[in-house]
Amino acid sequence: MGKTAFVFPGQGAQYIGMGKDFYEREAISREVFDKAGQITGLDLPAICFEENEKLDVTEYTQIAMVTVETAILKVLEEKGLKPDVTAGLSLGEYAAIVAAGAMEMEEAFAVVRRRGVYMQEAVPEGGAMAAVLGLENSVIEEVCSRTEGIVTVANYNCPGQLVITGQADAVNRAGETLKEKGARRVVPLNVSGPFHSQMHTCAGERLRKDLDRVHLKEFSIPYVANLTADYVTSPEKIRELLERQLTSPVKWQQSVERMLGDGVDTFLEIGPGRTVSGFVKKISKQA
Repeated sequence: MGKTAFVFPGQGAQYIGMGKDFYEREAISREVFDKAGQITGLDLPAICFEENEKLDVTEYTQIAMVTVETAILKVLEEKGLKPDVTAGLSLGEYAAIVAAGAMEMEEAFAVVRRRGVYMQEAVPEGGAMAAVLGLENSVIEEVCSRTEGIVTVANYNCPGQLVITGQADAVNRAGETLKEKGARRVVPLNVSGPFHSQMHTCAGERLRKDLDRVHLKEFSIPYVANLTADYVTSPEKIRELLERQLTSPVKWQQSVERMLGDGVDTFLEIGPGRTVSGFVKKISKQA
C-alpha cells in the first residue's frame, strides 16, 4: 500500500461559504474558528460565510484560508487520520507545517494575519498574476525575461500550466506575447497582489521578524517545501523558507513529483475547492 499526503491549497481558491459545513457540524471546527478570531480580532465566520468584499482582499483572504484549512484538518486528526507527508501550495504551506507538527495553529494564525497585512501594504494597488496554459516552461521563462518591467514565474503548477506574476502592465504585456507564442489561454487570477515576485521583498523582511519569534518544534510528519521541492528536516529552516517563499517561485509540480517518487500515491486536498487535486491529476494520472 502506498503513502498518503495531506495537501493544502493556496490563495485564489477561496469562496464565500468555504468551511461552513464543517463549522456547523463539527465542534472542533468551531473551536478553531473561535481561536483564530480571538488571536486576530476578526469575525472569521462572517468573512468566510457571508457575502462581503473582504474575502478577496489579501489581508483577510490569507487568515480566512488557513483558518478553514486548519478547521478541517483538526476534524481529520480527531477521527484518527494521519498522513505520511504534508505539503501546501504557497499560503497552504502554513497549514501543512501545522499538520506536520512543527508549528502550533495559534502561532500560525498570528503570523498569517500579519503576513497578509504586510503583503497588502507592500503593493496596496497594483500587481497581478495570470495562469498560462498550454505552453512550454522555457518559452514562458524567456518571454518574462524579455518583457519590460517586473514579470516572473510565480508557480510551476503542473504540466502545461505556469503562473506569472509582477507589475500589472508587465504581466499583461507578457500575456499578450505568450498568446502570440501559442499559449492556449492566459487567465487573470483572483488575487489582490503580485505574489512570489520581488515586489514583496519588504514584506518578506517584515515577516521574518515575526517568524524569528515563533516557537518551532521537531516534525512529527515529513513536510515538503515549495522553495526546494524537497523534505525539510530542520524546523529552524522553516523561517528562511517562509521568508523566501514570498519572492520565489512555488515548485508545486516538482514537490508532487518528489512525493510520488517517495511512494505517495494518495493525495487528500484539505481546504476549499479542488485546485490542488486538479494539479496532482495532471502530474500523475495514477495518483
